[in-house]
Amino acid sequence: MFKKLSLFGILSIAILLFASSAFAAGGFDQYGYNDTARIFNGTGSSWCLAGGQAANCVGIYSPDKLVMKWNAEWDRGNDENWSNPPYNAWTDNEWNGKKGGSGSIWHYKIVWVGSCGADYTPLPNGGYCIWGQFAVLMDQGMDPSLGPGHFWFANATPNGYGAYFSH
Repeated sequence: MFKKLSLFGILSIAILLFASSAFAAGGFDQYGYNDTARIFNGTGSSWCLAGGQAANCVGIYSPDKLVMKWNAEWDRGNDENWSNPPYNAWTDNEWNGKKGGSGSIWHYKIVWVGSCGADYTPLPNGGYCIWGQFAVLMDQGMDPSLGPGHFWFANATPNGYGAYFSH
């Protein structure tokens, strides 16, 4: 009545059970968000759709792969509209449009620092300010629309998130 399962069959069943239990415990939604793990794994288009926008809201970057990671403090800040500082918040965004996308590859590291000025105000550590209270620690990559080569728009020193959480 029952056949002996091969190792492949056993592994397949185990993976299927693990995947279904991970989804039931708060896995990825249809757009690519996993709020439990604090990760987004999708495309520019799926990020647009998750925000209620048109699928092409980021233009030529819409088909690019996008991975975003953030910590619990980022969620707390969003929940409080960033009105109860300090925050030990960070996010990491990686774009990859090499296969079937824009051709661009880009990486950003962003951390909450408190009031820092207008967008793109240079910061003493080599980063720059965005959204009034966040520092871009790293902004680097390749984009054919900018020309050949690798570009660095921010490379703060130190470049790790932990250095900013001493308050």
